[in-house]
Amino acid sequence: MEIHHIGSSNSILNTFITEIRDENIQKDAMRFRRNIERIGEVLGYELSKKLSYSEVYTNTPLGKKKGQLPTNEIVLCSVLRAGLPLHQGVLNYFDGVENAFISAYRHHPNNNEEFEIAVEYFAAPSIENKTLLLADPMLATGQSLVAVLEAIQQQGTPKEIHLIVVIGATEGIQFLEDKFPENTHLWIAAIDDKLNSKGYIVPGLGDAGDLAFGVKL
Repeated sequence: MEIHHIGSSNSILNTFITEIRDENIQKDAMRFRRNIERIGEVLGYELSKKLSYSEVYTNTPLGKKKGQLPTNEIVLCSVLRAGLPLHQGVLNYFDGVENAFISAYRHHPNNNEEFEIAVEYFAAPSIENKTLLLADPMLATGQSLVAVLEAIQQQGTPKEIHLIVVIGATEGIQFLEDKFPENTHLWIAAIDDKLNSKGYIVPGLGDAGDLAFGVKL
């Protein structure tokens, strides 16, 4: 897996990351969603540099101009529900792609800190031999993305995978490196060093789904 830590160099991306972490700014759910969306736009732009391109000619009112356009067959899949604003950000730059959605959540069968990942919903076009963009804002333990990958692979094998993540923990990234195929790219805005005892990213930002859409039961 090739890791692209976009926030490691200074850019306007760091403004959006700082704002989604700020507990006062987080109180504005609309601004939180928009910042996640803007991060998706930045990450989408960066990953576009790794796609395949072919030469095309465009007719203008005054002549003809040669250009390069991507040739990948792309499916953009987001993990519900926290991935929706990130999905929209990527979709703003890849408006012609096919779309997919999958659910994944932590299920605590014994009502304690131990959990398993439950995947209960997947709606997608064919992903066989296509470029899969898999968007999930928070990469904590990495177990959710692995469970999602296993569910997706039952429907076909993508040609390549691009993971799109806002904030991830070092431990989770290392876990994914052992589980995802070699032809995987991780596009991540920020990397934090650790998880707490409950498996949440520290300092992270809290629960992205709750901050974007309200507290769930």
